[in-house]
Amino acid sequence: MNSALTNSKSDLRKKIRLSLEKISPAVRAVESIELCERLEPQLRSARTILFFAPLADELDIWPLLEKLVAAGKICALPAFVAASQSYSARRVLHLADDIVPGKFGVCEPAVSCPELPLGNFDLILVPGVAFDITGNRLGRGRGFYDRLLANAGGIKCGVVYDFQLLETIPAEPHDAQVHYIFTPVRGVRRKS
Repeated sequence: MNSALTNSKSDLRKKIRLSLEKISPAVRAVESIELCERLEPQLRSARTILFFAPLADELDIWPLLEKLVAAGKICALPAFVAASQSYSARRVLHLADDIVPGKFGVCEPAVSCPELPLGNFDLILVPGVAFDITGNRLGRGRGFYDRLLANAGGIKCGVVYDFQLLETIPAEPHDAQVHYIFTPVRGVRRKS
């Protein structure tokens, strides 16, 4: 691994993290609503959707998950598999009963929830520290989502605040890419 690239990624993560810490709960709430309104029409045509459980510094897409589960869509969340130190996808049917605290404090489906093949999703909503306009993704640095997305089918859609969508970010061949990036103010199809 290129140490200059690693340092560049680390520096960008720190810079973005500092900006995320400055976002008030009120701004997060408003921008989360705007993002959900922007995403909802995109989700209508998808039959199977892999969501993510948002962390405190991420936009809150949970209301969309609740709405689409209630509407009968096939919705899933990543679930940590300790044996392989990776994530699988498990379907959620009843959010109140199916969600448990998971690895790294992230909510995930209980082991009783049915596992769904990663290749069978129509749409995958992807968190990230930053994305660029060519679809590159900068994650939190452990590679879990890179490995999950490498095995996943369907359209991959990054979800971030507008300031997290950059012209270019440091990327390596193993870093996952997305097809689209949605922010509260715009939707961008990656440039080729």
